[in-house]
Amino acid sequence: MSTGSTSAVTRVGLVTLGCARNDVDSSELAGRLHADGYRLVQDDDRPDVIVVNTCAFVDSAKKDSIDAVLAAADTGAKVVAVGCLAERYGRELADALPEADAVLGFDAYPRLGALLGDVLAGHRPAPHTPMDRRTLLPISPVDRTAAAAAVSVPGHASGPAVPRTLLDPGPVAPLKIASGCDRRCTFCAIPSFRGAFVSRPPAEILAEAAWLVDQGVREVVLVSENTTSYGKDLAGDRQLADLLAGLADVPGLTRIRLSYLQPAETRPWLIQAIAEIPAVADYFDMSFQHSSAAVLRRMRRYGSTDSFLHLVDQIRDAAPDAGIRSNVIVGFPGETEDDLAELERFLIGARLDAVGVFGYSDEDGTEALRLDGKHSPDVIAERVERITELVEELTSQRAEDRVGSPLLVMVDRVDDGIVIGHGDHQAPDVDGEVQVASAEDRRPGDLVRCLVTGSEGVDLMATAEPAVDVEPVMAR
Repeated sequence: MSTGSTSAVTRVGLVTLGCARNDVDSSELAGRLHADGYRLVQDDDRPDVIVVNTCAFVDSAKKDSIDAVLAAADTGAKVVAVGCLAERYGRELADALPEADAVLGFDAYPRLGALLGDVLAGHRPAPHTPMDRRTLLPISPVDRTAAAAAVSVPGHASGPAVPRTLLDPGPVAPLKIASGCDRRCTFCAIPSFRGAFVSRPPAEILAEAAWLVDQGVREVVLVSENTTSYGKDLAGDRQLADLLAGLADVPGLTRIRLSYLQPAETRPWLIQAIAEIPAVADYFDMSFQHSSAAVLRRMRRYGSTDSFLHLVDQIRDAAPDAGIRSNVIVGFPGETEDDLAELERFLIGARLDAVGVFGYSDEDGTEALRLDGKHSPDVIAERVERITELVEELTSQRAEDRVGSPLLVMVDRVDDGIVIGHGDHQAPDVDGEVQVASAEDRRPGDLVRCLVTGSEGVDLMATAEPAVDVEPVMAR
């Protein structure tokens, strides 16, 4: 039996863990719940039910998600677990976590409002049954074909506006351009529960970007499981470059940033598009993962130290001040000291702006579970510490090299009169920030031309140049 809604306005709390793709899912779920008559509130407003959008990327993320469910249960509210952990483990999670009143998979998203009504009425919906989605298209939180409103974008066909409710009032928002992944990296289970790769139609993306601008957003971060694959399932060539050009024409959108680029799929034409389209940030989020050819083969990936260094050179030839960030996995099965030395050679030669260092851990349903040459936790921890220390030194040097250089900064917030923002080379919240002096009159969303005056780790200090607001077409 489904109640669909409650007699009074029901207060819903929404907790999101994990990546920017989950942030978009939560935003869309919030829009759906709002349309169903629910009121979104913060935890301290005593919600009647809390929806926890979980992450299942690595063990630490799984633990954080379980802790979030337990913390939500401690408030006395009903608790519903959704997201990747719920999708991946379903009934197993429900049995191990009775504190959750429901464990729902992606298929339940279109009916979430009704299912919350069931939970509030004292029912316990059947937990999700996991499935291998690698041959299936992803499930979107929003039935996009049912979204009736249209947004007109000059020079482009109108598309349906996606019903989202922005959960962060800041000037930056993620914008999902595709879902799923067709790659088969041996350490990654994401395709098994996120599904096969599918691109969103360009008109739909442009319409959502225009809607985001109407909500006060000035920078969009394009997210997907594999951004460089965008358009491979659509008609035409170089669809991603065309999409960037289209987004640059959306009135009021001053910066576009790409995330999660596959090195093996990053072509010269994409590098040129990022470097030459003024509104696109000179920023390359490259998923290197390692640089030893032997380790990459065991990961079922492609490349080597020299090929990756060549790619970095191509990027910096096109955009000398570009920010380049990556993640690396150390302690992968079979990784030798020579392999680790290759990774160090790459990091020293590449001088990346930001690097996340992860120790390998076995993940359910991955091919790497069956690989030989597993390292002990102590060895993995030692290698994480070794590479982390190197990365911290190199990224600090890279930031210091920017002292004396001009920088275009987007204002994120103003704290007690102190203006804080992020530069072209920095993704917000993950790659450091910039404290801007002489910019007291600036507000979140403003673009400010600055001169970098100092650094501390990856963070920068800068002074605003006395100039008028920067127009989108002047973003270089």
